[in-house]
Amino acid sequence: MAAHLLHLKACPFLPPAERPLRAAEMKSVGEDRGAEFYLFALTCAQSLWLQGLPAQSILLMNRAFSSDLSGEESVLKEFPLPYGAMHWVMSHRLEDQFVGNPRRHFQHLATRMVEPRKTIRSWRAWGCWAYASTIFPDYPADEIQLEEEGVTEPGREDIFRALDEFGLAKENQLWASFLTPPFPES
Repeated sequence: MAAHLLHLKACPFLPPAERPLRAAEMKSVGEDRGAEFYLFALTCAQSLWLQGLPAQSILLMNRAFSSDLSGEESVLKEFPLPYGAMHWVMSHRLEDQFVGNPRRHFQHLATRMVEPRKTIRSWRAWGCWAYASTIFPDYPADEIQLEEEGVTEPGREDIFRALDEFGLAKENQLWASFLTPPFPES
């Protein structure tokens, strides 16, 4: 790995990053939100992770989740949707590394999503929220939003069913495979 990167172990669910990357470099892939965008977002996420920036890595994985993919893209065979990477980065970040409040972040992301692909992107955010709620059990939800906007946090079964209905083939099973403890297939 390049000398500029910290001593951190690379996330095994993300592609290698050969140089330091920043989110601003996502502009280099243009307007298309397909496979090239997806792979570059994941590569940026790895680079940011290795630079000791787990919160920024999470944001780039959010961008990868927003990609317009059919499920047939070859990149998904090597680098499936980043549920495993998201769980791994949240659970492997060092105590002194800023991560914010992932539970609240994903709650807000899920409830304030806009088009395109609003429904599936919201459910993917709820899926990551479920990980964050387990990994960071003491991090509070945004109780004010829950009360004032009448937001109901979904159960694991709700997320599983929604990812099955709106997601890529077997996306719900991929998501469930990283839950702690594992969620049984329905």
